[in-house]
Amino acid sequence: MSTSVFAGHPLVTDDTGTQGKGKAQVELGMSYFYDKDKVDDRTTFEAEGGDVGVCITVGVLDTVDIVVGLPCSWFSVKENDMRIEREDGIGDITFDVKWRFFEKSGWSLAVKPGISVPTGNEDRGLGAGHAGYRLFLVGTKEMAPFAIHVNAGFIRNENVFAERRDLWHASAAAEVEVIKDLKLMANIGIERNRDPESENHPAFALAGISYAVTENITLDAGLKYGLTVSENDWTGLAGLAVRF
Repeated sequence: MSTSVFAGHPLVTDDTGTQGKGKAQVELGMSYFYDKDKVDDRTTFEAEGGDVGVCITVGVLDTVDIVVGLPCSWFSVKENDMRIEREDGIGDITFDVKWRFFEKSGWSLAVKPGISVPTGNEDRGLGAGHAGYRLFLVGTKEMAPFAIHVNAGFIRNENVFAERRDLWHASAAAEVEVIKDLKLMANIGIERNRDPESENHPAFALAGISYAVTENITLDAGLKYGLTVSENDWTGLAGLAVRF
């Protein structure tokens, strides 16, 4: 039930931007999700939960960032309005490196390898129980006031739950600065289902907004909607980014 942070809040799709050598950013992201599934005429499951995550990004070179994600999440599951499970706690910590290796005429490409460390309690559904790794290819096209981002990635989902271990991810996002410091965003994506018995893959659409309060402080919010039954029905998102 825990979530992973792939990109600058509230988008799921990452961009090729880096902080610059010697600069840093701290992001605080919050989310709340709700999902309801009717199994048959007698059985309905409802799940809700969320997380608070801190993402620390440090620029080691102008084109290279190191990113550390520290998640804390909770979830609750009800069967026919009776709670059958509730957990909260620290999830799996993530470490990523983003390297922008190509830039020309508004186009840029980056690679983003990363690992997850099993710091969450897998017995309580807060972690995978094993270390995992991933590799993403990130592309961005900037044409002011617009920007378009695309991601394609592989995730090695080592776990103790008999979930699929080899996952893929594909997503795309667009941003437009409608007035100075105010951006509107849209995002769509799909990822391979972790359930080895299902070919219904989680897909989503997301709408978001961000506002640069100052040069170094940005607020954001978004709403993510599930396009398939395997995705949560909806997720609300809010975040704060501070750059140094």
